[in-house]
Amino acid sequence: MTDFGEILKHVGEFGRFQKCLVFMLCFLSVFNAFHMFGQVFMGISVPHHCNTNWILEKNPNLTEDYQLNLTIPRNERGGYEQCLMYTPVNWSIESIERNGLNSTEECRNGWVYDTSQQESTLVTEFNLVCHRKEETDISQAIYMSGLLIGSIIFGPLGDRIGRRPVILISMLLMFSFGIGAAFVTEFYVYIALRCVVGMAMSGVLINNLVLVAEWVGSSHRAYATITGHVCFAVGLMVLAGLSYGIRNWRWLQIACSAPTGLLFFYIWVLPESPRWLLINGKYEEAKNLLQKAAHFNRRTIPEELLLQLQEEKQSKSGTMLDLFRIPYLRKVTLVMSFVWFVNSLVYYGLSLNVGSFGLDIYLTQLIFGAVEIPARLGSMFIVQIIGRKLSQSLCLLLGGTVCLVIIAIPKTLPVVVTVLAVIGKFAIAASFSICYIYAAEVFPTVIRQNGVGLCSMTARVAGIISPLISLLDKYHPAIPMGIYGSGPIIGGLLCFLLPETRNRELQDHTHDANDIPSNFCFSDLITFQKISSYMKFNKSKKWILHNSKKGLVYNIFSTIFKLHIHSIW
Repeated sequence: MTDFGEILKHVGEFGRFQKCLVFMLCFLSVFNAFHMFGQVFMGISVPHHCNTNWILEKNPNLTEDYQLNLTIPRNERGGYEQCLMYTPVNWSIESIERNGLNSTEECRNGWVYDTSQQESTLVTEFNLVCHRKEETDISQAIYMSGLLIGSIIFGPLGDRIGRRPVILISMLLMFSFGIGAAFVTEFYVYIALRCVVGMAMSGVLINNLVLVAEWVGSSHRAYATITGHVCFAVGLMVLAGLSYGIRNWRWLQIACSAPTGLLFFYIWVLPESPRWLLINGKYEEAKNLLQKAAHFNRRTIPEELLLQLQEEKQSKSGTMLDLFRIPYLRKVTLVMSFVWFVNSLVYYGLSLNVGSFGLDIYLTQLIFGAVEIPARLGSMFIVQIIGRKLSQSLCLLLGGTVCLVIIAIPKTLPVVVTVLAVIGKFAIAASFSICYIYAAEVFPTVIRQNGVGLCSMTARVAGIISPLISLLDKYHPAIPMGIYGSGPIIGGLLCFLLPETRNRELQDHTHDANDIPSNFCFSDLITFQKISSYMKFNKSKKWILHNSKKGLVYNIFSTIFKLHIHSIW
């Protein structure tokens, strides 16, 4: 039996075949950005006030300004109240002008919207103002809950039926339900359809990540994964241009959903993961696929290696329980899940509130998208230079610190606040890219989808909470940023408990972990192998030395110390 990594070296770790695969999946990454943040622009709030046309029955010749002056009270800033009006009376217009109106009430006949900048939005279409103002954020939270449900469904499903069919099914759901959302007449139907789109998008995100990780060699895995993240950032920039040019939410919804339909030729060209095929005993399919990939890469696979692959026994698929049954996987799972949680919480917290930093929303979105490109590209190189663990930790600590600094900046300095938010977005975007690579590497193939799916589930829980955290600013404006800042700092410190996976082959099985002490992690596997010739591990979990010479004991513990120092840094 041979190692799959050896086969992949003969196929080509990042040849033309893998580059074409990454290129195809990059289109999905661009379109994912449309679905993820399109509602930010579809639900833009516009200036509005209560409909007070009742007074026109008294005098139809009143100018708009004079009508508002008579019927709408002023707020503390001197502008007209958006949710209050003077109570209508049965007086003549002369009496109203002479005595004025004092009693106020909430809007009773709807609202009048200023459509000079926005032709139509979710807010104007479904009256999501005043007592219904929070429904916009709640709908975004429900969309994020769709991502959570999708993680629960499509993560394990990818392990059962394969990565390829789940991606194709998810694409179909994203296209059909996304287009359908543009034609609804009820806001709650729109929310339901968007929730399904979120479920499908989660299936695409998880399986794209795993498919790339299982096709590309360890030395190029970071580059391949982060290339898709760079394309997501490009999608954010394109979204800023789309939303600036299309000011009708229905047409914008169609523009965000229709491009996915152009990719349905993937049915014929998207490959399955050969690792998944081998693990599930589909040897002939894996062999043919690997030979096609090698031919496309202008490489050849030695026949003896293919014969050895046939000796690979079908492995039983793992479950989420395996993530907690094995000690080192339990530690990795808990820490990595928290890292995904805080990454998602801050990333979406900043991204979904682009209009709250004081500058033009389209310009801010463009800047946020542009800053992600160097952030994602930078993470591509930093993970190879200083490793996954240290780069993940530093990015989280920087992002959290910047969010805490924003609390001390007054809102009268919107440029300073926006600059700091951009720095925070830079750090968190880089951290998000790193955790995708990291998660795909720390879990064995038989439960990789379950592991990544669980991490994605925690990220989606954070995504659900994130739009709701912004509602806490009515109690104190520092609360949201305080939450966004403290979480990443804790996550950055916990990262030091994770193993380093730079330039290491993916694990396929979990059974070898049963022989490793509970306080060992992947970085300790090298130590275990180094000292296995000196020591043995008995069933009572006590180390017994083969030789009692002091020099041998010294060499053993010296080796352990040096390797642990190396794994930390």
